[in-house]
Amino acid sequence: MKADEPTSIPRDVPFDHYAENPGGGPHESSSCPVIKTIGVLTGGGDCPGLNAVIRAVERAGIKYHFVTLGIRNGWQGLIDGDVEPLTDFSVSGILPKGGTILGTSRTNPLKKTSDFQKIKANIKKFGIHALIIIGGDGTLSAARDVAKHGIPVVGIPKTIDNDISGTDMTFGFDTAVSTVTEAIDRLHTTAESHHRIIVVEVMGRNVGWIAVTAGIAGGADEILIPEVHFTMDQVCKRLKDRYDAGKKFSIVVIAEGAHEKDLGLSSVPENERDECGHEKFVGVGNILGKELERRLGIETRVTILGHVQRGGSPTAYDRVLATRFGVAAVQLVHASDFGKMVALQGNRITSIPLESAVNQLKTVDNDFYELAMTVIGGRK
Repeated sequence: MKADEPTSIPRDVPFDHYAENPGGGPHESSSCPVIKTIGVLTGGGDCPGLNAVIRAVERAGIKYHFVTLGIRNGWQGLIDGDVEPLTDFSVSGILPKGGTILGTSRTNPLKKTSDFQKIKANIKKFGIHALIIIGGDGTLSAARDVAKHGIPVVGIPKTIDNDISGTDMTFGFDTAVSTVTEAIDRLHTTAESHHRIIVVEVMGRNVGWIAVTAGIAGGADEILIPEVHFTMDQVCKRLKDRYDAGKKFSIVVIAEGAHEKDLGLSSVPENERDECGHEKFVGVGNILGKELERRLGIETRVTILGHVQRGGSPTAYDRVLATRFGVAAVQLVHASDFGKMVALQGNRITSIPLESAVNQLKTVDNDFYELAMTVIGGRK
């Protein structure tokens, strides 16, 4: 449904009422519940579990007599007025599916003043009372900024990178780790058969959660992450010591965001970044693999897992976590508790201010990395 098409979306009061009275709404009575409209969008990179959240938002909304609008292609859909009503029928069967039925984009809603004006106009046009924004650090940072303009927003953390502060886990991470672990298991057999070093490059952007977690689970022999600087001399010495001890193969896991200088590269220029300022990674695995083979004289192969980590059906854990997040987000909307992000702390779903969630990345803590180092080859 585009912005210039006629609408038949149920509405009760305009968005302006909520912008002028944040946290407030018309009086509801049990005999005559007010029908509110919530909009839900998925922004940034896709990951397993997005459809589980969308399903949970629509299903939970029924309890509170909400109408749910799906906004297509992230913030861009709100700029274009590209929405669709979500119903119990339209979300049926999407729980196990990867990707997002709404589509996504890397769009900065505040980059152009004209775009933000269109967003406000479309919120008013479709009678949207609150937005549920599903995204990673970039999308949630935009949600925080949009909320400062008086638009009622609730955030849900999604990313395979697991780098959102204030939540112990983001959905999508467990599935990505499972995918990488299976790949490492498979690569172990061929590395051992051919007496090779195999370098496995994994995603994670500027944090090493996937690399460390999957490296532990898959029994990697070296784990290189952005949080811990290394030198090629150190890496080569450890691999040579392993080879000299009779272990004629090695699995080296490297996070895509490993520092360029550690590999002898220059920093990535600004023109090699996307609209949201994210670095376009250069394939550090290939660079590392060539250097290891040159220095050690051991045949080396490289596997860059890439976007396979984002695809496929979500694990049971991610399906449940995504569902819990979706229901909790709707409950925040019902309570008019805006400007918050739902979060997992321990085994409890809670909420934190969006500002707290995006003011810094959640990096791999030293204790967890030291755990990995302890079990790698009995390293001291």
